[in-house]
Amino acid sequence: MPVNRSKEAHVPLSDCDVRDPRMRRTRQLLQGALGELMRSKSFDEISVQDIAEAATVNRATFYDHYTDKFALLEAMVAGGFHRLLEERKVRYDGTCPSAASAIILATCDYLAQSRASEAECKRQSAFEPLVDAAVVAAIRRVLTAGVPAKPKASGPAEVATSAAAWAICGAAKQWLLTPNRPPADKIVPLVLKLVLPILSR
Repeated sequence: MPVNRSKEAHVPLSDCDVRDPRMRRTRQLLQGALGELMRSKSFDEISVQDIAEAATVNRATFYDHYTDKFALLEAMVAGGFHRLLEERKVRYDGTCPSAASAIILATCDYLAQSRASEAECKRQSAFEPLVDAAVVAAIRRVLTAGVPAKPKASGPAEVATSAAAWAICGAAKQWLLTPNRPPADKIVPLVLKLVLPILSR
């Protein structure tokens, strides 16, 4: 039976844009269900029907909120990252290096917190690029809020914020994989030196 996806263009990628409490609650149920299922199954093994059943909603309700399970995963990752920034009251307005430092530190902390056991990491390794892309999208969204939209001599602001977001995520991942890694706050100044010139171009 074909699914009506006419709302696809209107569904916010990030739950940050959702104000309706019922819609927020349903999305929380769906994200919680996916998170719970991923503790025992690989992402590839999980179907939309599995998620809907675990969230106690029907498939039509799922598709009212997300186009597919990939969009749900992206929203779940982005939502967790944005909640961490919200808890820390991090805002980036393009003028304060300490806010960029806070974003870098939050990225390190978020990736470290969301890292699962070794067995689970192996089971979920296939969807790691999706998580990376979701984290990058969340970082880019925060950075974009503080960068003027007008094109600069070096190109559009979107290019700068995308490059900076990938740099932050890549550096945080490398830190996470480093044996006997130092505390996250020790690498922040190094990453900041790389990222600030990109954002200020």
